[in-house]
This record gives sequence, structure tokens and C-alpha cells, in this order.
Amino acid sequence: MFTRTTSPITSILGISIILLTGCGGGSGSSTNTSNNATNDATPPDTTWQAAQFQPAETFANYCANPRTGLDPFENMAYPDKQGSVAHEKMWLRSLTHETYLWYDEVEDTNPSDAESVAQYFNVLKTFQTTPSGNKKDNFHFTQSYEDYKKESQSGVSSGFGVRWSTISSTPPRVYRVAYTQDNSPAEIAGFKRGDTITAINGVSINSSDTEALLQGLNPTSGSTHTFTLAREGQPDPVVATVTAGDIVLTPVQNAQTFNVNGKTVGYVQFNQFISAGQSGLITAFKQFQSAGAEALVLDMRYNGGGLVEMAAQLGYMIAGPNNTDTQTSSPKVFSQTIYNDKLSANNRNVTFRNQEINWDTLQYTDTILPSTSLSTVYILSTENTCSASELIINGLRGIDLNVVLIGTPTCGKPYGFSPAPNCGQVYYTIQFTSANAKNFGAYSDGFTPVDAAGNSGELGLTSNVSGCAVNDDFAHALGDPQEGQLKAALEHIKTGNCPEVVQSRPSNYEISDYISVGVALKIPQNSANNGTLFIDIEEPN
Repeated sequence: MFTRTTSPITSILGISIILLTGCGGGSGSSTNTSNNATNDATPPDTTWQAAQFQPAETFANYCANPRTGLDPFENMAYPDKQGSVAHEKMWLRSLTHETYLWYDEVEDTNPSDAESVAQYFNVLKTFQTTPSGNKKDNFHFTQSYEDYKKESQSGVSSGFGVRWSTISSTPPRVYRVAYTQDNSPAEIAGFKRGDTITAINGVSINSSDTEALLQGLNPTSGSTHTFTLAREGQPDPVVATVTAGDIVLTPVQNAQTFNVNGKTVGYVQFNQFISAGQSGLITAFKQFQSAGAEALVLDMRYNGGGLVEMAAQLGYMIAGPNNTDTQTSSPKVFSQTIYNDKLSANNRNVTFRNQEINWDTLQYTDTILPSTSLSTVYILSTENTCSASELIINGLRGIDLNVVLIGTPTCGKPYGFSPAPNCGQVYYTIQFTSANAKNFGAYSDGFTPVDAAGNSGELGLTSNVSGCAVNDDFAHALGDPQEGQLKAALEHIKTGNCPEVVQSRPSNYEISDYISVGVALKIPQNSANNGTLFIDIEEPN
């Protein structure tokens, strides 16, 4: 049994976030009672007055369709009470006003003007842009409570077990297989990296019937879909029928070592910062440590983020105790967390962590993580390298560890959130920004690999990162030393220079090669692959 500490942001979110941080059945003191009694509470008034806000907790758990019975993930009664769509909207409005990083850039429109809760949530954000013209907030989304709990607690996600790479979301659309989860329906059905969708259930990928296409790209568990795929070097289309299910995710893949001119080089593909990835990272770094790895290539080209605590762990495993001072009572700062001006008293530092986490009890243990203790790390990147992955780049550079970036610019998300559940949905609204130990966090347009000779900025204080610009190479498997990005990293380790010519797939589509017209087809996001998440972890007893 342990005593749970509640973070300041958790207190603001109220009862709902405590549900998320519960430890699988609670501490043993929860009572398995019905929530029918709470349904007798008088719902609060939902009259909207411009610029007048009630506390979010006033409207929390008042639902148009309250759940009943026990929450199977927490073994306690659902907190839902009978309310209305208006209550759910008012909760979102107050939550945004209290916690959203750019709350003063959100127009306070009448919630009744929106047809649904989802539609209202979509306007509760800033519509301003970054210096390059990109959307400042491109990370506003929601998912079901059930999907969130499965993925965050158990490393399970509904689908086929395939990660799609979106080359172009508007016609002519290009969706390619980036990788498949181990032993997943997609892998068993024969999906290969580089396969390009031409049709789903007989509907052309360029069809205006996006709803039909999304049924296959974002399937419900148990549904069966047929994909027609174009495969490089194969004239006839590949047709694969696959049934979606609950997929056990494999966040860590292809851990191996290479010999480069007598130097042992470790390589690992890391896809998601979720709790299920801890054991795989430990196994990989023990392998590297045992092999005496003198260099490391960390493949995070498809890692959209996840848990800050895991990023702090991975930072230690790369840099080791001497670079992070984790063997002392004052470990170095990995990342600063900065809230809006209303919550500035809650700003905090996340330090590098050298301990394993017991994810069942949400506690650090006394077991020390393995580390390679390197002064340089090679990171493979694309625009899908996001959030917690970018914390690794920024955090290591903040302590003067050399990061060599091989690939294309990262997504640009120095922001994060605490999951906010209400009425069966979990909402993700930007609540904090991040900075490294040198107070640098201005990378909203991503980290960009540039030639070292022309990179005059101080280490850790610029979004330009010395390295090599290399496109993603779909012609080779991830972890294949002939794959373009990995090949460039190994060449740089060998010679200190980028390769003069990087082999890439001749038919590789670039968005700029096309005049894109028609409706954009976007696959819905999920928390583990598109965010920086905070979950409070306690110190050992």
C-alpha cells in the first residue's frame, strides 16, 4: 500500500484525473459501490455568460449518458452523474480557462452554438501560428477512456498493429507501412514496410468517401477490412484481408549491435514512451553495456512521444551517471515544465532518473537502470519524431551531451498535457511548455539536422542540430544497415562526415511533387503516440 501524492495540475482537474492515476484496483480501500446515489445530486446551472467561469470541478462528471457500475480498470464505481451535453461543454470550457497554456487566445463562444461536445472541444484552442506559419496548437485531441487505459496501463491498442506513414493526406494520397507490431494481425497478414495503400475495401485511396477509408485506417476491434497494396518490385497488387483486435504493442524493436571499423555500435528502434517499453529498453541497454558499445543509434523516427518520466529514464540510460549527476543528491535537470501564468507556482523541474519504475504502484524502485555513459548519441528522425522524443534531444543538449541528428526535421512540440477524463472520454489540451537546463524550448518548428560546419549556435540553445539531412528510406527494413538513415549514421560514426550521396527509394513520394487537391484524410491521434504525458511517480518507501 502506498500514499498517492497529487500534483497541482491534478488538483485542478479534480476527481477525474485521480481515476487515471489510480493503481489498477486502488490501494485496497476502495468500496465496490454503485454510483446511483451520486446521480441524485442536483446538476449545476449551465447558463453561459461571456468571460464568467465557474470552476471546472463544478461540472465534472455530469454526463449526458452517465456510465453505471464498476470501472474495470480501477475496480471502483464510475464517478458519472446524470447531467447533459451542456454540462460536458461547460466542464471543457472551464478546464480550458484554468489549465490551457494559451487560454487568453481562446475565443469564449457560447457552448450552445456547437452541435456536439466534440465540435465544441475543437474550438477550445488557439488558432495562432508559429513563426514559420504552422499551427501553434496542432495537438488538440481526444480518445475514449477505455482506449486510453488499455494503452497507458497495459500497452494494448485496438487496430491491426500497423503504423502508417502519411506522405500525402490529400489526393493523390500516399499512405505507406512504416512498421508493424510484432505478431500483430498486420504482420501475420503479410504487410511489409514500404507497402503503399491503393484501396481499402475496394474504395480507392483517392476517393472522396473519407468515412469509408477511415473505417480501415482507424478500425474498431473485431472489424475485418481488405487492403490493396502496391509493393516495390512487384508488378501485381498485394491484397491482404486483416481483422482488427487488441494489439500488444512492442515499443522497443530491433535492438542489435554493429561493428564499425572495430567500434561496437548499438542500435535500437524505440516507438513509444509507454510503460510497456521500460523492460525492452532495459534489455537493450544491458545488451549495449555488455557489448561495450562505444556509440549508439537511437531510431525514434516514428516515436510521437508519451511519458515524461520514461524520457528522463532514457536520458540517463544514454548519458550515464557522470553526465547526469544521478549518483548525487542533486541530479541534473532533464526538462523544465512551465504552465500558464495562472499556474506558474506549479512550474517544476524533471531531473534525469536512474531508477526503474514499478508501473503497477506508480513508484520508483531501488533498482538502478543500465547505461551506456556516452558523450554522443545519434538520433534518427522524421516529422513523426515528436514531443517526449524531442525532450530527449533538448534535454541531452541541455547538459552539453552531443546529439547528432540524422533524418528530417522533427515535428516541433515543446508542449504537453495531463490526460483529463470526463464522461467516458479523455481530453488532451496543451497545459505546459518545456525547456532544457539552459532554459531553451523554442523549437515549435522542430529540430533540424544541419551540417556541423555551418552550425554556429551554442549547444543546447538552438533548434539547429548538427547532423545529416536524410529522407526516410522505405526500400529497406528498419534496422538494416543499408537503410538510408541508419547507413548515414554508421558512415558518420566511421568518418565523422555525412555521406555524399544517400541512397533513397527512387519512387519515394514527396508532398511537394504533387498538386494536392480534395479532402484531407487524417488518421485520429492517440495519447501514447502524440503527446508528452505526466503521471506522478512516487519515491521508494
